[in-house]
Amino acid sequence: MLEIDIARKTYPDRGGRSHVALEGLRLSASPGEFVCLVGPSGCGKSTLLNLVVGLDSDMDGRVQLDGRAPGKDIGVMFQEPRLMPWLSVLENVMLVTSDAHATRARAIELLRAMELGDVLDAYPGRLSGGMQRRVALARAFVIEPALLLMDEPFVSLDAPTADRLRAMLVELWQRRRSTVLFVTHDLREALALADRICFLSAAPGRVVLEVQVSLLRPRAPNDAAVLALQAGLLAQHPDLLAGLITTEPATDA
Repeated sequence: MLEIDIARKTYPDRGGRSHVALEGLRLSASPGEFVCLVGPSGCGKSTLLNLVVGLDSDMDGRVQLDGRAPGKDIGVMFQEPRLMPWLSVLENVMLVTSDAHATRARAIELLRAMELGDVLDAYPGRLSGGMQRRVALARAFVIEPALLLMDEPFVSLDAPTADRLRAMLVELWQRRRSTVLFVTHDLREALALADRICFLSAAPGRVVLEVQVSLLRPRAPNDAAVLALQAGLLAQHPDLLAGLITTEPATDA
């Protein structure tokens, strides 16, 4: 179980005063649950992921995974693939492993499942943007993480490539059953992927609405059912994507 309880997270601004990024943010995720975070720009979504992964620990609050501080069993996928240009595709995937010999076969299996079996020894500069994202996705899953954090990993991709990567992500998640915390600005993407969506307020960010998504899988952002859910949510909460909503009970979708 992932449990997040952040009373306050601040940064110093240029004037020496404190900027409050997160305040009163409480969030939990069950083992194997796929949770999407949706909120306006600047609401603290990326700050939250940094706190969860441990890149930043300066906060008034706590983050626990299965009753303890998160450890090395966390996979991360950022907006950019962040591949090492001097390493091969296979070497980039194995970079995050502590036992290369034990995980080599798993890395090759993942890359082949993502249709990258013929470029194992290629360097990232030879790959398209979509292929680089697939390598990054394989790297995130190769350690079989208990928790997978994803910060808008498919942003800027063309729609067909993004759809293909979402399908690969869901397939891997269903096989491995990691808990996923996925940040996105795209409500349709969230509805297509999530078991549950947590909507954040404008800064300082906090959860203002939770929506359970009960649509059968597989789903795609342009499915009629997804579009209908999006329309219904925005009709009920016109300013939802701006984070302007009072706290309400959880909603089923």
